[in-house]
Amino acid sequence: MKLFPEFSRNNFMFAKSIMNRFYRILILATHFICASIDAQQAYFVDGYHGGIYGHYPLEWQTQFMVDNILRYPEWEICLEIEPETWDSVRRSTPQAYNNFKTLITNNKRIEFTNPTYAQPYCYNISGESLIRQFEYGIEKIHKHFPRIEFVTYSAEEPCFTGCMPQILKSFGFRYAVLKNPNTCWGGYTRAYGGELVKWIGSDGSSILTVPRYACEEFEENSTWQTKAWCNSKSYLDACFNYGIEHPVGMCFQDAGWKNGPWLGTGENIKNNSIYTTWRNYFENISAGKTDDDWHFSQEDVLVGLMWGSQILQKIAQQVRIAENKIVMAEKMATIANIENNYVCPQDELDEAWRTLMLAQHHDAWIVPYNRLHKYGTWADAVSKWTDSTNDVADKIIREASFSFNKGNKTSASLGYIKVYNTLGVKRSEVVSLLLPREFADVNIKLNDVNDKEIVCWAEKGEGEMRIFFHAEVPPFGYATYRILRKNSEEEKAQGIRKLNDSEWVMENDRYKIIIDASRGGTIKNLIAKKMGNKDFVKQTSEKAFGELRGYFYEEGKFYSSTNTPATINILRDNLLVKSVKIEGEIASHPFTQIITIVQGQDRIDFDLTIHWKNNVGIGEYKQGEEWRENRRAFYDDRFKLNVLFPAELSSPRLYKDAPFDVCESKLDNTFFQTWDQIKHNVILRWVDLVESTGNYALALFSDHTTSYSYGENFPLGLTLQYSGIGLWGVNYKITRPLQVKYAVVPHRERWDKASVSTKNDCWNEPLLCEFYTTTAMGKKSLINFQKAGYQICAARILDDGIVIRLFNVEGDDSLQKVIFDFPLSSIDEIDLRGNVIENKTIKKNHYSTEMKISMPRFGVKTFLIKK
Repeated sequence: MKLFPEFSRNNFMFAKSIMNRFYRILILATHFICASIDAQQAYFVDGYHGGIYGHYPLEWQTQFMVDNILRYPEWEICLEIEPETWDSVRRSTPQAYNNFKTLITNNKRIEFTNPTYAQPYCYNISGESLIRQFEYGIEKIHKHFPRIEFVTYSAEEPCFTGCMPQILKSFGFRYAVLKNPNTCWGGYTRAYGGELVKWIGSDGSSILTVPRYACEEFEENSTWQTKAWCNSKSYLDACFNYGIEHPVGMCFQDAGWKNGPWLGTGENIKNNSIYTTWRNYFENISAGKTDDDWHFSQEDVLVGLMWGSQILQKIAQQVRIAENKIVMAEKMATIANIENNYVCPQDELDEAWRTLMLAQHHDAWIVPYNRLHKYGTWADAVSKWTDSTNDVADKIIREASFSFNKGNKTSASLGYIKVYNTLGVKRSEVVSLLLPREFADVNIKLNDVNDKEIVCWAEKGEGEMRIFFHAEVPPFGYATYRILRKNSEEEKAQGIRKLNDSEWVMENDRYKIIIDASRGGTIKNLIAKKMGNKDFVKQTSEKAFGELRGYFYEEGKFYSSTNTPATINILRDNLLVKSVKIEGEIASHPFTQIITIVQGQDRIDFDLTIHWKNNVGIGEYKQGEEWRENRRAFYDDRFKLNVLFPAELSSPRLYKDAPFDVCESKLDNTFFQTWDQIKHNVILRWVDLVESTGNYALALFSDHTTSYSYGENFPLGLTLQYSGIGLWGVNYKITRPLQVKYAVVPHRERWDKASVSTKNDCWNEPLLCEFYTTTAMGKKSLINFQKAGYQICAARILDDGIVIRLFNVEGDDSLQKVIFDFPLSSIDEIDLRGNVIENKTIKKNHYSTEMKISMPRFGVKTFLIKK
């Protein structure tokens, strides 16, 4: 029964006033009685988690919360509701919406704790995506409830990553919570500390935090809960014995559950617990401060999704592609705006970010087979959403490029090519472009802005021509090349040849790679010419470099691609690019792999496709109905299908990137079999094996977020395929070919000295090429840095100016000079809410403007530039 289905606003406000007075008296009395009887008092944070995409019954949930808050004055709640939900609530149940809106005005019993647009896991997406999740989510909530403050970050799922303190603080958050006691299906954080800790982030920022206590054990007979989920006596006793004076439990109920207050009401509240919001707990209950600095590592985020399953792999790839494209589109629009006053439709960009953010929803990653309204499954929805993001991004890039289609064509010129660089580093790379059909029978050459002929190669096909050339492009800018007629064809190059019956060699200025066809097309030698002819393949390993290997449990044995000879064919062998196609088998299933090396490029690219003939079981064992048990078949990645990289490195350490972070691994190995022993084995974009002496190293790039394997007697491996029963008993089948792109980068020194992160950025944000009949010749850098180490992670045009965001990934904390080669009037450093932190001092030169900044390693700063 609803308390006031047709209440007028005046009656509602009167009732609210009376109830709030009564509530304050009751709480004071409760605190007095508890303090008199027992100094040890327990607290509990209740609330709701969900939304229209996750779960939120529109017809009753909103009014249910209103009714129960008024019915039970002792009850306080925190809300983690998808911001878009409130649009639907307003349309579907306007009276309940208005009642709720009135109720939360100046109501300290309700707190919004996770305003991200689509509740992402955070650790599995880019740092820029994470910022936009908060930005768009906060904006949406404020459109409905303008006076809401965001003070505490808390989530029901393991939605955490190491860089969050600086992001949260910049959005105005003062506190954070690292518990997720009742929804640990996908993982949890490491148990550490007592009542409060200072969560120290990757850049050194800190935020006062309630951790998952060191004494907070897992619930008995559960594989998704810690004991904090219901304030049991054993949990509270453990807390008191550990010295926690004000222990707090937590459960954000799924929106749609009809329990009301989770621990009961009135005199029946479990273990005399007191309901509180997180903000009230931090400010009025807890000690409020601590000397316990927890330097939180990415390896303290202990998560385990269905890595290697076909459906999750595809989702991760789709999200990665869309993440890269939308950021590049914004940057291209910024370049075109500065140079040509191009303005892209902001509503289109907003919608592109919206669909990408929805694809990053945690439910898409943990329950991809679940049905989702009109979309089909979550996986179906992700495909539609990322396609929409990509369409907008492609359109904006085309329009921005077209804005340069101006100028006069010289009589000798056949056309022009402009190459755009969206990164903040100078790039010298081989690029390719398919030219219009009229070039198919023409011999051509390219000249740069100084009219100097550059190295290029024209590849002619039936009625078409693709040109490859070495482009030199300044930071965050462009370079132009003139197409001219050439009298003679290029000389044939030969860098790929057959050595004997089983071995082939690929060779260029950087590498000499020997491929063994008799062992499935694996790499026998990877010799780096620029590094003293160092061979990066470990010759004493039983496993081969590039070997596909996995346990096929239905047959009870490991299969390897080395078991079957492969055939090798040359795809491309010119002055700049060399590619071979390897065709082999893994457990009778055919695969093709393309290996590409490029002149002047340290990266070696691999493009793998496995043509599965049917669904087969791959993993440690056949998981049955016991998927809820602690022991699970889908955890130990050594048994999944891997591609392996036994590298000749002495006592290597492993580094891995994370959102706005790089973590040195402290793990002896990545292997675990049970839910209560999860280890962090996530590769976001890259991992790097570095010799302890720092002389040699091997980086591995992945085209999607997944897991990796590494440990004693097991080489670095990238997870490719799991097939079998997974979470909630779903059969994660193989239904289509596996398609994965990855790369390796042999190098010297540690990852930061070798610019591994920058090299990975170049892989994710390739140079953009466009053909023009007419365009102005020119070469220009719009934003440049005096020293290496900084990344431009975002650049976009807003109504009040240009916003750029910089990330110090490989630099130190010394002063850095940033040079802007376009007219501007002022630069302000702003926080993520848009508030001005500092009016920057700028130095104007004849053609450019300089600004000096500094920030710690892994720091992120945002600037507003006004023309």
